[in-house]
Amino acid sequence: MFKKADKIIDTISEFIAATGIISGVVLAFVNVVARYAFNKSFTWSAELTMYFFLWSIFFGSVYCFKKDAHISINILVEKLNKKIAKIIMLISYLITLVFLIFVAYYGYKYLQLVIELDEKSIDLNIPMWIPYSVIPISFLFSSYKIIGKIITTIKTPYKELKIKSDENDFIEKNSLNLDEIHKKTGGLL
Repeated sequence: MFKKADKIIDTISEFIAATGIISGVVLAFVNVVARYAFNKSFTWSAELTMYFFLWSIFFGSVYCFKKDAHISINILVEKLNKKIAKIIMLISYLITLVFLIFVAYYGYKYLQLVIELDEKSIDLNIPMWIPYSVIPISFLFSSYKIIGKIITTIKTPYKELKIKSDENDFIEKNSLNLDEIHKKTGGLL
């Protein structure tokens, strides 16, 4: 069941992120062409473009949790004993989870307020709960992804724990020797 839910969340997140960015770019392009070629402009396009990009960013963030692509500084964790590194990683995931759940909860509470006030968007005249719903939904999806990372980290023996490092990723992708890289980069990488 966990794998099925994971697959559904991945599919939804990837679809919304890709569709949002494509739709935003196309809509912005069409509006620019309409403005300069036909001297007409869609007044609502800037607002809708912004919503497309926001949804794309928030659901792209969920995808980044899947791929472990968020910015992280692992210089300390890389140098530690694997047992201690595992504990620090779990603490980091737990802090992230608390933050995500906190934002999802208060995003939901804010959404309730917006629904109660019947707030509408300026140009599109749609209920604002529609664009604002991205916050609790995407943060819940991200929380789910972090829970998966916590479970995986707990189940993984500390000796098999892989600590994400840009240097190691670069070496693996390019099949290079570490000494060779340090010579070429002057030890900067």
